[in-house]
Amino acid sequence: MPPHLLSVNTGRAAPVARTDNPGGLTGIDKRPTEGGIAVDAPGPKGTGGSGLAGDSVADLRHHGGDDQAVYAYAREDLDHWSEELGQPLHNGVFGENLTTEGIDVNDVKIGERWRVGDTLLLEATSPRIPCSTFADWLGQRGWVRRFAGAALPGAYFRVLRPGTIRAGDRIEVVHRPAHDVSVALAFRAQLGEPALRPRLLAAGTALHTELYRKAVAWAEPATATDTTDRTDPADPAEPAEKTESAEPAEKTEPAEPVAATGAAKSIG
Repeated sequence: MPPHLLSVNTGRAAPVARTDNPGGLTGIDKRPTEGGIAVDAPGPKGTGGSGLAGDSVADLRHHGGDDQAVYAYAREDLDHWSEELGQPLHNGVFGENLTTEGIDVNDVKIGERWRVGDTLLLEATSPRIPCSTFADWLGQRGWVRRFAGAALPGAYFRVLRPGTIRAGDRIEVVHRPAHDVSVALAFRAQLGEPALRPRLLAAGTALHTELYRKAVAWAEPATATDTTDRTDPADPAEPAEKTESAEPAEKTEPAEPVAATGAAKSIG
């Protein structure tokens, strides 16, 4: 079967015990929808949220906006984590808008373009960088480091042409750049392999705007000593607690593990 959408997932912002968002809300818990969902560019970071109608982004400092309008994650990678964690994982549990099947999302190149359904055109911008909210939602100690080590981040996309999509829609790769900057390489360059950073500029301005600025800075001799970055590509000034190494010591009681098929937790 050709690459396709297993589900299109949205969620509402809801309170959670621990989150990096000062408002105490997160929109990470997304659930499969029925029927068509309109997708369009949401606007710039800080004011624009999700690209999917009916989907919420609670923390606009670090998430949402045109360069992170849509997040895709492969069902094959969810199955990997389900086996690793010893628990079922439902589509949308990683906060992904698109749960895909039949395509290696981590091998997607920055600037690669997908036509999804009849009209939606997406362009890959960056990998997902894990944060403590993600770890607390899953109830997994050491999750940020574990997720980073696996290098299965999934991909963020910007919307080049709006459209309406639904589960079962075909994914067609209509443009694949000649450079070698994959989503996985961009992820590794930010989390633990700084030697890869000079290669990021080959993707040019197709990169997430903030990641492109970082790549330019990393290429300058004056910033060559910066080898410890762990921030979200959308926010070069991200607080330290967004990383595993800086998580507060009191995080010794992980949240209850996610149930894939039961009632949704109070997280939107």
